[in-house]
Amino acid sequence: MASPTSTLGFRDVLQTPAVKRLWIAQIISIFGDFLAIFAIFSVVTFQLHGTPTQVSMILVAFMTPFALISPIAGVFVDKWNLKATMIGSDVVRGLLVLALLFVRDVYAIYAILFVMSVFSSFFVPAQAVAVRTLAPAGGLLAVNALMSQAVQSAQIITPSISGVMVDWLGANSCFLFDSLSFFVSASLVFSLTITRQTAGPAPAPSSLRASFVEGFRFIFTHSAISFVMIAMACGMFAVRCFGALLSVWVRDILHSDAKLFGLLNTLIGVGMITGTQTLRRFALRISPQRLVVYGLAGMGTAVLVTATFSGLIATALGMLGLGFFAAFNMVTSQTLLQQETPQAMLGRVTSSLMSLLAVSQVLAMLFAGPVAQSAGIRNLYFGSAVLLMGIAAFGLTWLRRPQTTAATA
Repeated sequence: MASPTSTLGFRDVLQTPAVKRLWIAQIISIFGDFLAIFAIFSVVTFQLHGTPTQVSMILVAFMTPFALISPIAGVFVDKWNLKATMIGSDVVRGLLVLALLFVRDVYAIYAILFVMSVFSSFFVPAQAVAVRTLAPAGGLLAVNALMSQAVQSAQIITPSISGVMVDWLGANSCFLFDSLSFFVSASLVFSLTITRQTAGPAPAPSSLRASFVEGFRFIFTHSAISFVMIAMACGMFAVRCFGALLSVWVRDILHSDAKLFGLLNTLIGVGMITGTQTLRRFALRISPQRLVVYGLAGMGTAVLVTATFSGLIATALGMLGLGFFAAFNMVTSQTLLQQETPQAMLGRVTSSLMSLLAVSQVLAMLFAGPVAQSAGIRNLYFGSAVLLMGIAAFGLTWLRRPQTTAATA
């Protein structure tokens, strides 16, 4: 298996102009997206006086296309021009966001979010292929870590900024900024030269159905890819279970308020940024496959500490640990997937991963509430810890099999 061990650091890969432009585009676009999402929550909650179900449907409308459309979108991404796909997706989403300036009907908001996510389903796998194409030799892990840091940094700082903008300037200011961010991202992508690698297997079949089947056959017959996708899905499921019920944990277990809830969410992001910063040091000494497994085990330990001790300090440490080891899992898994997948199939494999992650998030939101209500939130956290550690234990067993076979041979 190819190793994603990075011989280059963040400063090294940012000296590549194309990587730097793509990273800046990611920062601006993600920052605008988070501003808009938080503004939508404010509009539906405080202006439209939405019910809890209506508020929760915002995320459902946003995530559903990733679950349903992504596998099909990946087929087209593997056939279409990457640069044109990314620019087209940015431009259309930038125009769609402008519609939110004039809409104050909850169902119209759902529809706009849904259509925007459809185009995002094309952009994300195209960006993944572009990252692999533009990353310098030995720099793929560092580039993926930078992209992940952009998301986590935006997640940390945008809630408070969005709240201030909505309070002082109105929700439309967030929508205008998000629209502008898409056009800035499109202009930066336009300045890039993105060329698919020609080495590798033959181009994807012309038939849509044949391309779709070929992608899934590759995933299910490639044990490393299958394990990486399962690991990322389990990690996302655990994080979403935490996120979905963290407010209830703060209220019922810690007997605190919304300020602590916001702080704990921030600690998860801080942990992920710290994890991505230190990941390269571990990657120089530990195989990437084991980093994925250790990430799962670390996440399970963080959940277990939170559930066992259930105090403020234990919860804070658990949030930091969860974010820290989630970075090991997510960034290393993404890098392995990009290296192990042939260039001609990367769009389909990445989009299938997006679909799996979206499904795991929706299931977490649907699963966590009823289980916590019937069995207790602490037991739910114990169950999440057991799941993560069980997958990690399976991963260690799986990693030993090739070594044993080789030794026997």
